Amino acid sequence: MTLVLDPALNKVPAKVGHIHLLGICGTGVGGLAGMLKTAGYQVTGSDQNVYPPMSDFLADSGIAVKTGYGPENLEPRPDLVVVGNVVTSANPEARALALLGIPYLSMPQALAYFFIGERTSLVVTGTHGKTTTSSLLATVLQHAGKAPSFMIGGLVQAFGRNYNVAEGQYFVVEGDEYDTAFFDKGPKFLHYRPQVAIITSVEFDHADIYADLEAVKSSFRKLVAIMPSDGCLVAHLDDPVVREITAAASCPVVGYGRSPGLAWRLSGVDIGPTGTVFEVSKAGVPYGSFKSVLPGVHNSLNCLAVTAVLDHLGVTAVEIGAGLASFTGVKRRQEVRGVVRGVTVIDDFAHHPTAVRETLEALRAAYSGHRLLAVFDPRTNSSRRRVFQDLFAASFRAADQILVREPEPLLKVPPDERFSARQLVSDLRQGGQVAHYFSATDEIIEYLGQNAGQGDVVAILSNGGFDNIHTRLLARLGE
Repeated sequence: MTLVLDPALNKVPAKVGHIHLLGICGTGVGGLAGMLKTAGYQVTGSDQNVYPPMSDFLADSGIAVKTGYGPENLEPRPDLVVVGNVVTSANPEARALALLGIPYLSMPQALAYFFIGERTSLVVTGTHGKTTTSSLLATVLQHAGKAPSFMIGGLVQAFGRNYNVAEGQYFVVEGDEYDTAFFDKGPKFLHYRPQVAIITSVEFDHADIYADLEAVKSSFRKLVAIMPSDGCLVAHLDDPVVREITAAASCPVVGYGRSPGLAWRLSGVDIGPTGTVFEVSKAGVPYGSFKSVLPGVHNSLNCLAVTAVLDHLGVTAVEIGAGLASFTGVKRRQEVRGVVRGVTVIDDFAHHPTAVRETLEALRAAYSGHRLLAVFDPRTNSSRRRVFQDLFAASFRAADQILVREPEPLLKVPPDERFSARQLVSDLRQGGQVAHYFSATDEIIEYLGQNAGQGDVVAILSNGGFDNIHTRLLARLGE
């Protein structure tokens, strides 16, 4: 029997003291829990998998978490339940929520109601670069004394967490195009009340919820449609799909990129071992020379998008430059986890073919003259399907060696529609590259322990924990 929550209860009740969150160990929902606790609410939660680091964070925050889902977790009865998008309609706690008639919200709805409110919402969207760009934006605003609040999908080094509740007028939010909840299949970013929005790129992704690129484009068109006429869209107009989508905007569209004629243009990118220096022009006039610790043209474009937004908000070029230079990075985005025996181990979230290609090209430029070994863990719903099989074969050209791990199969997907790690290795070898197939993480660690040497850079590409490979590899290298 299909679970149907009463739409009339999809609201905030008149009195709220106790808020319970389903799927509390997710990055977004866990961050929201911390924000609600900071705001003075009684916060509880439940999740199927309760483990560090989120379990430690919640415990340190004084938030009680139940392992597993069940009706008993709704006792004592909370005033409001927030439902994370990991929760399905078959979830026993969601079924109990329906039977008990408790008011409920999705995570994006709760974030908008309790924290965005009347603040100026700065929403960062796009297939790639959302976490880095929103982290840059929040960090530079903080450096400029603007005291921003934010919710971001990664841990921002400058703050030590993925959220902030502050007194400033700006709220920076990473606008995910993934669906909102089992009772709301629209993208999350539609709930975030954008006044200023960035669109970094639009490509096909999330094959579990989008049928094709046209479906993805439809979601972004909805974002463009809800922009207020006095708002501002900062759009990467090098991307033809972004150009197409933003053409219908009723608000001003500020283009950025490397193409001639754009309002904000990137040039003179110089990537070195200590970071990237790049030149920026505004309306054809030199605006400034900036430096960022982040390697790669794609990260310079992320900095350019942030520059365009901050200039629109009245932040000066000097303040922007100082803020960009102060940025120390985001966890799991080209993050150096350690250097042992002369081997540099880097952790990166890349899992889409474009992100893999750009990340490796950036690392190749940053570590010129070093051997670059790419370790790829296909873990997302899309990367474990054949939709990107051929594209992945062209994504690793900047690497000297590629190590591919066999993914857990998507059992609900027919075998002929699943990604093949063996096929990728075969295609890479046919293209003249050195590639190796591995059935388990232990095998990769042992191979690198025996074969990685002085000066090598190991880039581990995965959007998951990857069996704690980073810590274990560093330990093995130290033996």
